[in-house]
Amino acid sequence: MEDGSADTGIEVLDPRFARYILGNAPIEKLAEGFRWIEGLVWMGDWNTLLFQDLPRDRTMAFSEAAGLTVWRTPSGNANGQARDRQGRVIFCSNRERAVGRVEHDGSVTILADRFEGRRLNSPNDVVVKSDGTIWFTDPVYGISNDYEGTRQTSETTPAVYRLDPDTRALSCVTDAFDGPNGLAFSPDETKLYIAETGDQTGPDPVQILRVCDVAPGGASLGEPSDFFKVSPGYTDGMAIDEDGNIWSSAGDGVHCLSPDGECLGKIRLPATVSNLCFGGSPHLNRLFIGVSHSLYAVFLNRRGARWP
Repeated sequence: MEDGSADTGIEVLDPRFARYILGNAPIEKLAEGFRWIEGLVWMGDWNTLLFQDLPRDRTMAFSEAAGLTVWRTPSGNANGQARDRQGRVIFCSNRERAVGRVEHDGSVTILADRFEGRRLNSPNDVVVKSDGTIWFTDPVYGISNDYEGTRQTSETTPAVYRLDPDTRALSCVTDAFDGPNGLAFSPDETKLYIAETGDQTGPDPVQILRVCDVAPGGASLGEPSDFFKVSPGYTDGMAIDEDGNIWSSAGDGVHCLSPDGECLGKIRLPATVSNLCFGGSPHLNRLFIGVSHSLYAVFLNRRGARWP
């Protein structure tokens, strides 16, 4: 179950986690040499994983058949990605301070770059709900330096937004975060998990995974409550499995959290995990993991969630 590194392996903390692990499925390093990996999304009909080599301003593609290729460059220092109900790629752009869509013909449509007349900060992560609405976080990280974007002045408070792609109506669903980062819906879409990674320019940023109830009608959120504090490191990106477990990034790998907020086990990896997603056709039983500068994957005895 290891790639040969002493820092790589499986740690079972709860008996439930043991049945998620396949004893003959190794943790595999698929590629390396990236500056920082973000925005993993599985394209099932292509049998391909897309992800960002963020500081290099390019979107990469990995498949077993073709190996590693560049899918889109420049990407606008794209960060989080998702797929909409029509199979198009929705992306967050640090440099453009926008949420955009890659159309089927490869052209790009900017869906949102302002709220109430002010520029967004740097949209970071994005999910598409089953009703087609687009939910994204907007911290200041991508405009705080010239490495992952362009240093620029913030015009609005960090927040989480809901976008109607048809009307382009944009609403703020919560601004109760210093640095809203990764986000993911529960399989029944009654809860939205949001990673708080705080004001990283301060001496002691608040870093905790929070959860909000989705209000009846699905267009707004209840007040956020603390769900789990990952340690070492913090929750950045996350992936949800069919049982509603949250597979969270961490400083030492991936932590598997139950819907009740218990850490069931860990996939230990040799560097900080930034983001992850379930993929692999046809079962979604392969967890792809961005480990700082390398891409890893492992097959699990559990499938990724399929939303309504």
